[in-house]
Amino acid sequence: MEKQRSFSLKPTRLLVFSFTITSSVVFFTFFTIWVIKATPSVRQETHFQFNESSLSLGLRSVTVQALSTFSGNFSATGEKKSFLIDAHYRRLENGSGVASISVFGGLQRKEDAPGVPVDGGGKSDLLRMKESVPDTSSEKIELPSSTRSADKRIRATSSEKIEVSNSEKVEQRRVKDCDLTNGRWVYDESYPLYTNVSCPFIDEGFNCKRNGRMDKNYMKWRWQPQDCEIPRFNATKMLELIRGKRLVFVGDSINRNQWESMLCMLMGAIRDPKRVYETHGRRLTKEKGNYSFKFVDYKCTVEYYVTHYLVHESKARVGQKRVQTLRIDSIDRGTSRWRGADILVFNTAHWWSHYKTKAGINYYQEGNQVHPRLDVSMAFRRALMTWASWVNRHVNPRKTQVFFRSSSPSHFRGGQWNSGGHCLEATQPLNKTSSISYPEKNIIAEQVIKQMKTPVTFLNITDLSGYRIDGHPSIYGGKSGKRSSSSIQDCSHWCLPGVPDTWNEILYFLLQSHR
Repeated sequence: MEKQRSFSLKPTRLLVFSFTITSSVVFFTFFTIWVIKATPSVRQETHFQFNESSLSLGLRSVTVQALSTFSGNFSATGEKKSFLIDAHYRRLENGSGVASISVFGGLQRKEDAPGVPVDGGGKSDLLRMKESVPDTSSEKIELPSSTRSADKRIRATSSEKIEVSNSEKVEQRRVKDCDLTNGRWVYDESYPLYTNVSCPFIDEGFNCKRNGRMDKNYMKWRWQPQDCEIPRFNATKMLELIRGKRLVFVGDSINRNQWESMLCMLMGAIRDPKRVYETHGRRLTKEKGNYSFKFVDYKCTVEYYVTHYLVHESKARVGQKRVQTLRIDSIDRGTSRWRGADILVFNTAHWWSHYKTKAGINYYQEGNQVHPRLDVSMAFRRALMTWASWVNRHVNPRKTQVFFRSSSPSHFRGGQWNSGGHCLEATQPLNKTSSISYPEKNIIAEQVIKQMKTPVTFLNITDLSGYRIDGHPSIYGGKSGKRSSSSIQDCSHWCLPGVPDTWNEILYFLLQSHR
């Protein structure tokens, strides 16, 4: 009887057990659906905003709510994303404070966000945020309320890049708007950037101190533009800019003046002078006009090639005589040396003021025709158009940056170089240059450059150099024993260290800006 009673009760127990399990599953399912519907969806980025009277309480409530709501991992798109609080506090210029609290899906906290520790202690990020926000109930709190899509969220690293990009744009705009020619010379004891002892590349004609000039003030003037700052020349950075490249100066002896200045300035970053050498083994002399110095550690060269006019100096028969001519329709024959350069600095102007070029009688030649008379300004324009055509055809603007330096002013008083002109007594810059008109050659050069297909930067050094009557060699353009007459003075070229160093500082500034 006992076995029969036990056997009859088993189906009933099984039925009750099954009903209980089924009911529990159904109840749990409906309860889960209700919870999901009742819980608000979580956005990718959530911002909280509080007024000044509820800062402390608000932050605490936000923290508690965040702890209770976002303690786990949630996903609005089916992917698990951890949520971190990004809290930072900053003070505005007017004294009010701004605290920002935002929740980002899968974002890291900014490293430099004030008020958010980066330690790895046992506290959660939310608790550390709570403790780090200052209690400033009397200050106004403003929080961002805009929402961005996932692909436009500002990450810490990307926001830094954006800040850098924006600062670069501001810098580029500032450089573009800055008139480098408008400024003043400032006496600076930290100059010069090198000495005639530290630099072995100063030509005798520019080495005024070695030739007996005693005053040193001409070395210590720095050009200060009115609207921007020219960075102090950094030889290491300049060498990095031209690493593996060719920096080539093409022009007359005043471009050589600038080229020697550049060599001396770059030597400031060279520990072993033997790591810089002339590639053809040539010594610097006035007789030689082509040089290429290699900086071994940077695999770059700084080169100079002489050409007085940028166009071909030739000869032609006029009547029964064979005379010197200037082929204003034919580029200089040394162009093969310039090709392939990464940075080209051209100039011509100095020789266009000589007697033959100014007179223009049986001197300028185009094709087989020698002009009986041609105005020097017209000849200069045609010569520059010939140069411009060569640049347009043979210079790749994706590889090469081209500069054209403006004319360098002379400061002869009482005559020219061969008629008693002098500048010996000048030991200070001029206070003004209003009496010096802007050279017509500069105007022509700028007009030609504007019409060119290949971009060319006009390196305008004329006005700023116009103040520096004190910077010329004068009678110190040669050793005392070699000076045949003190009546012949050099008031065209420049002592080194000196004014051409400023030209190169501007060139360095422009190269950085272009980069």
